[in-house]
Amino acid sequence: MKTSDFYFDLPEELIAQHPAVPRDSSRMLCLNKADGSIEHRHFYDLPDRLEPGDLLVLNNSRVIPARLIGAREDTGSAIEFLLLQQRDLDVWEILVKPGKHAKIGKRFVFGDGLLHAEVLDVVEGGNRIVRFEHEGSIYNVLDAIGQMPLPPYIKEQLKDKESYQTVYSKPLGSAAAPTAGLHFTPELLDKIRDKGVGTAFVTLHVGLGTFRPVKEENIENHLMHSEHYMLSQETADMINAAKASGHRVIAVGTTSCRTLESVAAKCGKIQADDDTTSIFIYPGFEFKVLDGLITNFHLPESTLIMLVSAFAGYDNVMNAYKVAVEERYRFYSFGDSMCIL
Repeated sequence: MKTSDFYFDLPEELIAQHPAVPRDSSRMLCLNKADGSIEHRHFYDLPDRLEPGDLLVLNNSRVIPARLIGAREDTGSAIEFLLLQQRDLDVWEILVKPGKHAKIGKRFVFGDGLLHAEVLDVVEGGNRIVRFEHEGSIYNVLDAIGQMPLPPYIKEQLKDKESYQTVYSKPLGSAAAPTAGLHFTPELLDKIRDKGVGTAFVTLHVGLGTFRPVKEENIENHLMHSEHYMLSQETADMINAAKASGHRVIAVGTTSCRTLESVAAKCGKIQADDDTTSIFIYPGFEFKVLDGLITNFHLPESTLIMLVSAFAGYDNVMNAYKVAVEERYRFYSFGDSMCIL
């Protein structure tokens, strides 16, 4: 298939700039993957779509406040760091703007001296390797002075950092939120569990590669980014028990989907695993685990809409997106939800 097959026209005003309040008040387009039929609901109606014995699998990765605004120590020139990957205790790979100010050996200061950094190396693609100097935990420092690394299509600054975290997030490591989970509240999760629906957690640390555009004309030639995942023995047991008893396994988000299908592809079954994945799911992919998917509305021509099309059928998904635009659904990270069962 061609990348252009996944294009749709999206009015800019439908790109959500802030989350719904409360979280579960967002709209939810329900798509029947068997016949393509559509129903319009709200996310707080999700328990009505679930059955006792179903298992929701959620990604509990927590976003690092990884955007730092500072200055060069010697000249005071403004600088922006975006932390990508921790290489060692205080050594990180970063994106930097403007790059001309960040040559090897140059030093920078952030947060009125709470954090200092020195450039150690320049790597492929222009990213820098830097060493940070600080008191205490660097994560505490980032919580104090860092900003959330919001996608470029969100123009407004967050008033509350927690609004870009899921209510069940725990292990730090993501450069972007697993946004399908932003709609859940603790009360809604309790209601879901009270119905006899299980909840299990995986961890996939979302990288900025999730926003990388597909530039190849033939989608099969696209080189997928790599991300670290962890699937515990407890979660593996819950998934296998649900499948063995004929119940549905429903992934919350494309990241949870990619984790489950990566483990199944690698191991031949669901089992505890800790690895990286660069799995690329597009139409023609044979799902081994998923029976349902809860997701947001994604960018045109992105790997994410390709994944959704692989699960629910290309024609069904492209028609659902057409309807979503006509019905003025909110799109992308802070946008509305899509439930595919």
